[in-house]
Amino acid sequence: MVAARSLASADLSNLIASHSLSLPASNPYDALAGALDDFSDARVVLLGESTHGTSEFYKARAVITRHLVTRHGFRIVAIEGDWPDAAELDRYVRGHEPWGERDAFVNFPRWMWRNREFADCLSVLRAWNTCQPAHERVAIRGLDVYSLDKSIAEVLAYLDRVDKEAAAIARERYACLSPYVGRPQIYGAQAMRTGRTCENEVVRQLLDLLERRLAYALKDGDEFFDAEQNARVVQAAEQYYRAMYHGAVSTWNLRDQHMFSTLKRLLEQAGPASKAIVWAHNSHIGNAGATGMGERGEFNIGQLCREHFGDAVAAIGFSTGTGTVMAADDWGGPAKIKKIIPARPDSWERVFEDTGVSSSFTTWRANKDIRSALDHVRLERAIGVIYRPETERWSHYFDANLANQFDALVWFRETTAVTPLPGRAPEGASDTYPFGL
Repeated sequence: MVAARSLASADLSNLIASHSLSLPASNPYDALAGALDDFSDARVVLLGESTHGTSEFYKARAVITRHLVTRHGFRIVAIEGDWPDAAELDRYVRGHEPWGERDAFVNFPRWMWRNREFADCLSVLRAWNTCQPAHERVAIRGLDVYSLDKSIAEVLAYLDRVDKEAAAIARERYACLSPYVGRPQIYGAQAMRTGRTCENEVVRQLLDLLERRLAYALKDGDEFFDAEQNARVVQAAEQYYRAMYHGAVSTWNLRDQHMFSTLKRLLEQAGPASKAIVWAHNSHIGNAGATGMGERGEFNIGQLCREHFGDAVAAIGFSTGTGTVMAADDWGGPAKIKKIIPARPDSWERVFEDTGVSSSFTTWRANKDIRSALDHVRLERAIGVIYRPETERWSHYFDANLANQFDALVWFRETTAVTPLPGRAPEGASDTYPFGL
C-alpha cells in the first residue's frame, strides 16, 4: 500500500464532491440504480456494506439489484449467508413456497437477513420472477460456511429420496460429527486436543456424491446441485471449525475461499453468459490486498474475484459517517440499536463527511484523476455484528487504500438501523464465527 497522501484532506474532499453524483435526499435510491449502468458489463458486481445493520445499505443494494436483474441480465444474487438458509429464500423468490415455512436465519445474528428491508427486496424479486420463464428467474444463493448441522440434514434428506442405501452409508459417515450437533466449535477443540477428526468421513461422502453425479443429476439436476453444495459445505465447515483454534487468519481465509469457490461454481452451473451480484460486508468484497488485511496474510472474495475475473468484476463499497446501527455488544448477545460515533479525522469516512454531501455515489473505475487522489492509505471503519464504540479505534478501524480496494463508493452521511422481523425465539444461540465480521 502507498502511504503518501497526495492532497490535503480539505482539497481531497472538494475533489470528491466535484466528481461525485449527489443523490437526492428525498429518494437517493433510484438515481443510484441508474448510475450502476456503467457497471453492467461486469460479470460479477460486489455490493458491500460497512455495517451489518444499516437500513440505507439494504435499501440501496435492493434497488441496485432490481436494476441489474431487470435491465442487465443478472440472474444470481449471492449473499453472505448459509446455503440451506438461502435456499429457503430462493424457494420463496422463485415461487415454490412462502418464506417462513422453515427455520432460516433464526440464530444470531438474526437481524442481518431477517429484516424488513431485505424482506421487501425479496418480495420485489419474487414479483418479477412470476412474469419470467423458469430459466430466466433470479436465484438467491448462500455463500457462507457455518451450516454444518443443517447441511448434513439436507444431504441425508436428499439421499433418502433418491438412494436409501447411499443414505445409510452417509449416516454412518456423518455420525462422526453427531456428538457436536448444535455446538460445532466443541468439535474443533476436541480435534485439536485428541488429534482425531472427521475429515476422511466428510471428504469420502462428498466424493461418493460426485462419483454418482450423472445418475443422480438425471433425476433432478437442481436437487442434486443443492445436495452437492451442502456436502461441500459440510466438508468446508469441518475444516473451518478445526481451524478455529489455530488463529483468525486461517479461518478467515478458509471462509472466503469457500465463498469464492461457491460463487464460481454457481456461475459455471449457470453457463458462460451468467452474471452474479454479491451482497457481503466491505471487508469481504473489497480487495483485501489493498488493506491491512493483506498485510496480515488474509485474502477475501473480492481479491479472489479480481484475480480470477479481472476487469469483469466491479466492487462497490458502502459507508456512513454517523447515525444508528443494529448490532450487539458481544457474540450471541441481544440486538441493540446503537449510536455510531462520528468518524475519526484521519479516516476515509471523515473525508467524505467533509464533502458536505448528504449522500453520493463516487466512481473511479474510469476516472484517473479521482483514482489517483484516492491512491493512498487512511483509516477505514468496519462495524460487523458487534459494535463497541468505546474501543472503536482498535476494534473497528483498519488501514485501506480506497482506490485499490473498491471501484466506487456509496456514501450516506447519516444512517439508521435496520428493522428486524419479529421472531419466535429470543436473539442469541449457537456460536459460529466469533473472531470477525
